[in-house]
Amino acid sequence: MEGIQTTKQRFGIIGDNPGLNRAVEKSIQVAPTDISVLVTGESGVGKESIPRIIHSLSHRKHNKYIAVNCGAIPEGTIDSELFGHEKGAFTGATTTRSGYFEEADGGTIFLDEVGELPLPTQVRLLRVLENGEFLKVGSSKTQKTDVRIVAATNVQMFEAIKEGKFREDLYYRLSTIEIGLPPLRDRKGDIHLLFRKFASDFAMKYKMPTIRLSEEAIKLLIAYRWSGNIRQLRNVAEQISVLETNREVSAETMHNYLPDTGSRLPAVIKNKEQSDFSNEREILYKVLFDMKADLNDLKKLTLELMKNGNTKDVREENESLIKKIYDDDDDSYETVEEVMDVLQIPQKEEIQPVKTPEPAADPYHFAEEIEEEETLSLHDKELELITKSLERHKGKRKAAAQELGISERTLYRKIKQFDL
Repeated sequence: MEGIQTTKQRFGIIGDNPGLNRAVEKSIQVAPTDISVLVTGESGVGKESIPRIIHSLSHRKHNKYIAVNCGAIPEGTIDSELFGHEKGAFTGATTTRSGYFEEADGGTIFLDEVGELPLPTQVRLLRVLENGEFLKVGSSKTQKTDVRIVAATNVQMFEAIKEGKFREDLYYRLSTIEIGLPPLRDRKGDIHLLFRKFASDFAMKYKMPTIRLSEEAIKLLIAYRWSGNIRQLRNVAEQISVLETNREVSAETMHNYLPDTGSRLPAVIKNKEQSDFSNEREILYKVLFDMKADLNDLKKLTLELMKNGNTKDVREENESLIKKIYDDDDDSYETVEEVMDVLQIPQKEEIQPVKTPEPAADPYHFAEEIEEEETLSLHDKELELITKSLERHKGKRKAAAQELGISERTLYRKIKQFDL
């Protein structure tokens, strides 16, 4: 069995990150078997190196190795590409064609971006994994194949399963062994090594001196996030190699090739599958539910006050409820006592009919007499206005109601009340 360093040199893998070394080690260990392997990691981390290692160190190394990018094949033709088709199976099928699984019999197939496979194709692939059988498109004859499958994806598989975009049973058949590759931002010590390797390769390719970075440029290179991982780093190295006439690259020059390096703000990653309105709707629902809960609590507190006029007892029994409703949301009430003063309902004895006090005991007895006289005068005044209006209009209620500014129905009730 080859060592990790020997394997990395053989396949041009640069870096000494522990996560990278563990991925290479697992590839070496699983290569002699026929176990299905799922390689996971972000886009651009170099997932295509793992299936090449597995195939080259397996007993299938003298047979075919076919790499298929599942995301690049249209949904309508992917079954034909993978499993083949019979003549006349669909429009344009003028001849019988062998698919990748038939061509790679005895070898290895690398299914890149396997998370992009449509659901009907996933069913066909599951059958191949379970018993090595497949059907060509337009054929009823079952064919056998002996293929080692290595798949790779940058999709969060459990989220895809939850959303119904990937079959759970297929995931567990593919991921018998799962090998994860770390993103470039977690391999700080490897970034400059990779950049030097790419710069050297492009210098040889374009027949020009190799570019070199200043100390500040190296620090900037290492501190950058590298969302595109190794693929983005390679592109930056190629751009600088071709465009810069000065082969000594400073930090200021490096800034021009690294997008968003001037901003210190965290990046906002949007979920492509989720609408912007869904979050606002969830927040609105939460606010409405909270308002409903507070309203129910307020109803409960008011009912307690109406049943029991003793505000002191109610305050003691419902102190936590009062704080929940007012103390957290309303800064205008600082204490429970202030809240109770606002909510205070008259005691039961206060809403009983008021007895006429003795003149000597109540110096304001005359005020009640004035109020009674004023009430009677208003009653008489209203009666007088209605009577005069009916007389002017000779008993026509509609016209009288319009003059008084009230509805005809209200006027009718007044007439009944005054026995007119």
